[in-house]
This record gives sequence, structure tokens and C-alpha cells, in this order.
Amino acid sequence: MDLIGKRIIPENMEILYSKPFTETSIADDFDIRGGEWYADDGWLTGRNPQNNGGMIISRAKYFGDVCLEFRARTVLPSTHDIDVMWNASWDFNTNTRGVAYVAGINGWWDGKVGVEKSPDYEFNAATGLFLFEPGRIYNIQCGSVKGHIFVIIDGVLALEVTDPSPIDTSKHGLVGFEAYASHIQFTDFKVKRATFTPIQKEYPPEF
Repeated sequence: MDLIGKRIIPENMEILYSKPFTETSIADDFDIRGGEWYADDGWLTGRNPQNNGGMIISRAKYFGDVCLEFRARTVLPSTHDIDVMWNASWDFNTNTRGVAYVAGINGWWDGKVGVEKSPDYEFNAATGLFLFEPGRIYNIQCGSVKGHIFVIIDGVLALEVTDPSPIDTSKHGLVGFEAYASHIQFTDFKVKRATFTPIQKEYPPEF
């Protein structure tokens, strides 16, 4: 997959975490911070009817550039907000997310694919061009390399954006999921070390 100035190959990236979702793996490897989260036949299921983020975060920290890879779907009649985060931190005193990149599929109240950076949410990028089908299983790869954020859905680049003030990935390493007024499921989840090869391109003559 070619980004602007970078080539990434998620299939060839080093795997940092890869376990099936079971009640044991969820209890051992994750911390539920809001909403209802449980294993259902290999799926991590999140339910949260409220207009807020019901989150589950990793216990381990994955510092550096990372790529999250997974399959996901909404559980009908839920139709929106498949949300994930990386390079995150958590304030356990206030039980709120700190610094993080947050990517969403069919979110932002108007069915957008996008990314935002907490906690100030002044950095946002989104598009309404992706046509989402509720209940359909999507293959998703998202993450960032050197502040260059990408969201790939079913092998197609849905969004890329460069953060001029990227998160310090040496300090923030949590990953997780968020159900925002949604009922969602994830499976085949992997955390990978995001790497890239610099590339240069030019147009061939056309006239």
C-alpha cells in the first residue's frame, strides 16, 4: 500500500500481539474502562448504548509506530462507530483517555471514516466517501508511521493524513477499542510494528 512518500506492507510487519478473543485472554490482556465487553465465539463484543465512549484498553504497552489489524462489524440493529485507538495513555484517576490516536469507521454522527487525536481533539480528519454497510464484516488495518496515519478497509486506502505534531510514541503505547452508542464486534486482532520504505514517484509523460 502506497502512502504519500511511504510504502507500507502490513502483511510483512512484525506481529507484537495476536491471540484469539476468549474470556481468559480478555481478562488477562485487557482492562474494561466502560461499556460491556465480552467474548462471543471468537469475537470481542462491545455494547454501549450511551452517547459516550465505552472503552477497553490493553494492559501491555506497544511503544513506537504500530499497525492494528482486525476484522470488525456492527451487530444489527446497531449501524455505526467501529472505533479503535493506539499510541494511547489512560488517566486512571479520572478514568478518562489521555493522549491517543482514535480511528473510526462510520462515526462522527454522519457516517464518516476518520481519525482524531485526544485529549484535546483539535487534530481531526474525516471523509464521508466510504459507503458503509451495517452488519458487514470488514477487514481493517490502521495505524501510523512517523505521524503518518492510515486507515485501510478491505485492501483500499480509505484515509491518510500526516500529523504535524505527532504523538510521542516512546511514551504512549496502549491500544484499545471503543463502543460509542454502538454494538460492535472484533476478531482476528493483531498489533504489528508499523514500518515503511521511503518512495519517490513521478508522473510519466502523457502529452
